[in-house]
Amino acid sequence: MTDAAPNPGESTPARPADFAPGRPILFRGATVLTMDPALGLLERGDVLVRGERIDSVGHDLPAPQDAVVIDAAGGILMPGMVDTHRHMWQTALRGFGADWTLSQYFVFYYLDWGTVFRPEDIHAGNLLAAVEALDAGVTTTVDWSHGLRTPEHGDAAVAALRAVPGRFVLAYGNLLGAPWEWANAPEFRAFVDRHFAAPDDMLGLQLAFDVTGDQAFPEKAAFEAARELGLPVTTHAGVWGATNDDGIRLMWDHGFMTPDVTYVHSATLGEDSYQRIAASGGRVSVSAESEQNAGQGYPPTWRLRRHGIPVSLSMDTSVWFSADLFSAMRATLSADRAREHLEAHAAGETVVHHRLRARDVVEWATIGGARVLGLDDRIGSVTPGKQADLVLLRNDRNPAMFPLLHPYGHVVYQAGRADVDTVLVNGRVVKHRHELLGTDLSRAREAVAATVEHTRRTLGEEAWQRAMAPEIPGTEPIPNPYTYSEYRGEGVAVRRTEDA
Repeated sequence: MTDAAPNPGESTPARPADFAPGRPILFRGATVLTMDPALGLLERGDVLVRGERIDSVGHDLPAPQDAVVIDAAGGILMPGMVDTHRHMWQTALRGFGADWTLSQYFVFYYLDWGTVFRPEDIHAGNLLAAVEALDAGVTTTVDWSHGLRTPEHGDAAVAALRAVPGRFVLAYGNLLGAPWEWANAPEFRAFVDRHFAAPDDMLGLQLAFDVTGDQAFPEKAAFEAARELGLPVTTHAGVWGATNDDGIRLMWDHGFMTPDVTYVHSATLGEDSYQRIAASGGRVSVSAESEQNAGQGYPPTWRLRRHGIPVSLSMDTSVWFSADLFSAMRATLSADRAREHLEAHAAGETVVHHRLRARDVVEWATIGGARVLGLDDRIGSVTPGKQADLVLLRNDRNPAMFPLLHPYGHVVYQAGRADVDTVLVNGRVVKHRHELLGTDLSRAREAVAATVEHTRRTLGEEAWQRAMAPEIPGTEPIPNPYTYSEYRGEGVAVRRTEDA
């Protein structure tokens, strides 16, 4: 499958040591989803990487003398995926809240147990989440890190992200603090100076906080801090029962709706709010799996499309949901189409042509995410000159990876994280032949095990079990006048109704 070719035509199995820094890498014979309108889709295409950048894209590219040649025939080569909103620290309690509603999530983290997470717990969750992202072909992740109660928690988050060879953006937040206070505290400013004094292509910084709709608009001071520091803002907007149109109106009235703002979810806003987001150049991060399950509102892509608002995809949190963008693409496309059908049915009509296509959600998961982060000049497409964040999907052991007829549809509805064969970030091979390179998964597992043990011990077994298994509300059966059969043992006796 993979060859190291010091001379053209010579083939030997590649080893991790073959991927030396600066050595050219040539992907040969892939179906290339460039996500670049000028290049389109290439069948049996080649992509050459030199150093940190994509050198050339085409057919039958000559292999440099010292290139590692990766046989990508039968596979899909695409840009690395971009997740614009993931609470990475919560990965330490993966799956714990599978049966939660949004209310139960708020109670657990915001009211009852948010204070039990130590800096080392933030580090553990971030470490495992970062490794998992690379393994699933997500090369850029926004860490919506609202568990940073102290700068020491922030230091731990940064240390974890820097320990993994991915591209990350730390969205600094504090769910137990007032953003107008912590964003202007000397300790936070010292944190920024300590970690972000110089530009870093592999780790960016944003401010993460929500706007409650309080008419006094206390969040004004947090927006002013972001503006002073030159930082983008990411905010949960249009979340049922938490944030609403009042927050959007206050941001607009005070001049803080700019292209540097990402609105997460945006699922329960009115038309006027969507118009303001569109007019200001704002962007939206949609977490369809989360919105469909937790109760933020219906995934809003069917409305965002009408307003021309840029869309990106995200997974929200592993405490509930899966943490790969294959799931995000699938959930988003299914939700959008379901809503289109339901709206048509309500009007007595039938949808005969889908507006949203598989290619659209692949775009949202790649170049769309890059645009939202202002990185589309560097990543998000397989374009010569851009930094080489690439993903090869190939799995000869998976029957679902053949035949490859509709490449975009295949990515969305057929492929999964197990099909991620090779991942490059900034030209560096971080996964090859389904094996992670340069990351220590065992270390991340050990750290998370310690966090689970600490959290469970601190909560106590009763609270732990109660939080993981919330009460099931009762259900009253609907009366049914049609009684026409009864079951006796293994047989069925039919009883006619009086009207029969």
